[in-house]
Amino acid sequence: MKKKIKNLVKPIRNVIVNPRRYFSKIVADGNMEESMMKAFLYGLLGGILVLLIRLIGGATVTLGAIFTAVVIVPVLAVALLFVFGGLMMLVSEITGGERDWEIAIKGLASIFFIYPVILVLNALAFNCTSMWVISMLVDIYVLFLFYNIALNCMRGKRGNVVIVIGILALFMVTVYATDYRIGWFMLKNTGATLACLL
Repeated sequence: MKKKIKNLVKPIRNVIVNPRRYFSKIVADGNMEESMMKAFLYGLLGGILVLLIRLIGGATVTLGAIFTAVVIVPVLAVALLFVFGGLMMLVSEITGGERDWEIAIKGLASIFFIYPVILVLNALAFNCTSMWVISMLVDIYVLFLFYNIALNCMRGKRGNVVIVIGILALFMVTVYATDYRIGWFMLKNTGATLACLL
């Protein structure tokens, strides 16, 4: 059990401490099931943690909330893995990187530990200011990880990767600078977002 926990924690530590080295070692070996399982399990963990936070906050537990936490959120995590995989393939095509779907999926699956963290942080937002701060910090870090995957995992040309990430960052700034941010915030935490409308 201790060894399994260590094997689970080690990749997370490597991604955080030295993403360049970690992502550059990802190769295609025909084993995509592990990546899908990672996304599902991290989604399940995130769903359960959010449910616990709501319970601690005094929210009523319904069958719908439990179903969402243990079924919808994990399935959504796997779906997001493939959606982002498609986006990563597009970025790789633009930046002159690898055209390997498996490498893209593995690279993305390796950062899915951030998924439950994002869900929990969004659930902890309690007013408009905290929603802004949490959302911006999370989005910047995700963009940083996306940059590392495109550059070191998919082996895109640095100049092209910087341009693409710059365009995504500009899009993010546009969302935050306009009323579209309300829709973005609503997806994360409805209660905290409503405080922005008062």
